[in-house]
Amino acid sequence: MNFHDPLFWRAGAVSTTLVMLVVLAFLSVDSWSYIRAGGKNVPDYDVINHEIGYQYDWNRAADVPVIGGEQPLFGQKVTREQADALMTQGKLVIQSRNCMNCHTFFGNGAYYGPDLTKSWLDPAWQQIWMPATGKTTREEAMVEFLMHPDKYPSWQRRMPNLKISEDEARALVAYLKWLSAIDTNGFPSAFGRRDPGAH
Repeated sequence: MNFHDPLFWRAGAVSTTLVMLVVLAFLSVDSWSYIRAGGKNVPDYDVINHEIGYQYDWNRAADVPVIGGEQPLFGQKVTREQADALMTQGKLVIQSRNCMNCHTFFGNGAYYGPDLTKSWLDPAWQQIWMPATGKTTREEAMVEFLMHPDKYPSWQRRMPNLKISEDEARALVAYLKWLSAIDTNGFPSAFGRRDPGAH
């Protein structure tokens, strides 16, 4: 082996690059199996037809979503295609209103408002917002709040009225319900077991 021969170093660089490309491809395929809708940690969009809970799993030492029986959003079961359309519209609402300017999703974004990753599961919807809005379901209270946040001041930091239509609000609620079903490996920790005024 001649360490002074440029061909030696060139061959080493090429072989190292090829090995790393194979490793990268393997890791990409493996990651995709976890993060895509319908993957190991991310349910299909039509999970919004089910009850979604959140409980501590002692085996994993983390809070995990629990998918229960049927609980159609707004009392109407949707097909997979309809759920896909709702998710697309919900994402567009988040982007068009720049929600991440105040909120975080999966811990990414701004910290002016609360993280919305598990907002569907927030006990404050039953304890505070359903009575405040006069609505009988969590999703109806969420829609009312999203359409008229200025009517329902929230603690010291108030959400501005972003002129969200009812259709947009319903799609956003569907998206938030789906987000709550994603296994985020325990993030956020102890969500729903704290005082609702604390988050």
